[in-house]
Amino acid sequence: MLGDLPDLTQVHFEPSQLIGIPFALVGAVLMSIGAQLQHRGVGKVGSDGDEGSSSLNFKQLLGLFRRPSWLTGTLLLGGAILFQLISLGFSPLIVVQPIGAVALVMTAILNSRVSKTSLNKESVIAIALSVGGIGIFVSIAAFTAVNAPMTSGDLAEILIILIVVLAIFGALYLIFRKHLSALYYIVGAGVLYGFVATLAKVVITSITHGATDWLTWACLAALLAATILGALFVQNAYSSGPPDLVIAGLTVIDPIVAVTIGIVILDEASQAPPWAIVAYIVAGVLAVIGVFLLAKYHPDAHEPLAEAGAEAKAGFQGAKAESKAKVNAAAHGAKEVIKKAKSVN
Repeated sequence: MLGDLPDLTQVHFEPSQLIGIPFALVGAVLMSIGAQLQHRGVGKVGSDGDEGSSSLNFKQLLGLFRRPSWLTGTLLLGGAILFQLISLGFSPLIVVQPIGAVALVMTAILNSRVSKTSLNKESVIAIALSVGGIGIFVSIAAFTAVNAPMTSGDLAEILIILIVVLAIFGALYLIFRKHLSALYYIVGAGVLYGFVATLAKVVITSITHGATDWLTWACLAALLAATILGALFVQNAYSSGPPDLVIAGLTVIDPIVAVTIGIVILDEASQAPPWAIVAYIVAGVLAVIGVFLLAKYHPDAHEPLAEAGAEAKAGFQGAKAESKAKVNAAAHGAKEVIKKAKSVN
């Protein structure tokens, strides 16, 4: 039986690459709290939007800077990014990037307390699938991934792909802005932030090794562009979806994109045995299924329908009672007229 077990001794493991894990955990906690506060700020300016539009207009975006809750959340998210960058300086991308899934659990609990909406059974299962899938992935990646050097060709390939992605998502936003759903914004932000994490690691590595060139500065410019567009998508996602759904999408889609780049382009899984690659795929599929289930069964997604149904029912009952009162009044009036007519006769 021992002979059938996978041989991890063939993988070159460096204990120092685990240092980034606690930094990533702190970043996940800050992300969770910051997301909740940002969602509250977006909700307070959301009433000024165009009717039938799920996206924020320019006036609303400016209004966010006057909301203390949104500004505090933004500072916390800035701290989360700082801790994430520190973690990337120590550990491979495919090890620390998925740890952000911890924010999903915290955000779900916080949002449940703030909105006083209990998570239903389906939502709990969905969160468990997402976090469980990411947990399996990180546990295996921590002992099978390596910090692989990046070539100029790898960097150029990543930049070209990102430019295409920016063009596609930017064009869709400009053309269909008033008709895009929360899921589009979540997917868009997750994809963009996956590239941001990758380019951030590149820039950090180049600066710490004193190997900056025009390609490094091009990476920095692309990183800033993806960050700005991703942040815009996140705010629009908050205006049309619950914060734990937004965080669920970001903490699953973002790592999947970053991990795919880390495996396919950066060769961070070059020493991983075949069974580990299969485990990566299975764990990723579980996490994605969890996000889609959360989008489908989250109680906040059904709350507006329930409220609309309750209002309609109350309105119908009110109209029915009013009609009944008018009929009774008319009958009473007719009865009085008949009495008077009899008395005259």
